[in-house]
Amino acid sequence: MENKGGRQAVLGQPRRWLLLLALLAGNMALAVGPLFVRLADTGPVSAAFWRLFLALPFLLIFARVSGQAIGGIPRRTLALVATGAVAFALDLSSWHIGIEQTRLGNATLFGNAGSIVLLFWTFIITRSLPRGFEWLAIALALGGASILLGRSLEISVTTLVGDLFCLAAGLFYAVYLLTLQDARKGIGAWSLLVWVSIFACPVILAIALLLGEQVWPTDWTPVVILFISSQLIGQGLMVFSLKHFPPLVIGLALLTQPALAAMIGYSVFGEVLLPLDVVGMMMLGGALVFARTTRPKGVPAGQTAAS
Repeated sequence: MENKGGRQAVLGQPRRWLLLLALLAGNMALAVGPLFVRLADTGPVSAAFWRLFLALPFLLIFARVSGQAIGGIPRRTLALVATGAVAFALDLSSWHIGIEQTRLGNATLFGNAGSIVLLFWTFIITRSLPRGFEWLAIALALGGASILLGRSLEISVTTLVGDLFCLAAGLFYAVYLLTLQDARKGIGAWSLLVWVSIFACPVILAIALLLGEQVWPTDWTPVVILFISSQLIGQGLMVFSLKHFPPLVIGLALLTQPALAAMIGYSVFGEVLLPLDVVGMMMLGGALVFARTTRPKGVPAGQTAAS
């Protein structure tokens, strides 16, 4: 019996490493998404539309292969999904606008701020005060955000506005998660992404048209790479690996996103980070980790296309 258990442990260890690599690779794939938002010759919101629309047929295939039903969903559940999809559409639209205006590292950090918003929401609905690491998460979040927002204002008002758009995206993403908190219980992950995309695409397209953006790309390469890296590879690996790890590991893996985004911003766009920027990013990143370890009950630790 001991030998059999030992063999299982040995066999399980490589699988654990593969899952960890999948988690890290998913975060890294999501981190390069902002680069292709900037490179796309469409408007930023239009890029968000193509990101979802082009991925939709593949999401349908993934749902079918996973045995997840697309039809037969109760109307009440679909109504919740539709409401959440509107919040998700606002999240993606706001985040993509912010990506165009602020530094990539800031955009990635603030775009993932939904975890911190959920932490504050917990205190409101439970009418309780923070405890232990929750106080630390709040202090780090406020301190890090203040530093990064202040530094953005030193660069330009436009950069600060970009930060605020990305912060708004984090708020909309928190609304998206809370709205789908009950709906996701009876729907598989891929089926849920299919329905969210179906409802969100028309909203995003309408926003792009209202903003007067160029919707049809003349160069399809950036938007194709965007949907492949962010929706197929990034979301695919995240859906595959997230359920296998505790929130702390997920939060730590998330930190690869702003780090890689900041490196891309520096190497491609010359976005220089001063030591104070790094301090602010580390503080806000630490807040994200702590917030995810104390997330509201029933709210998943992972993210979909928010990043």
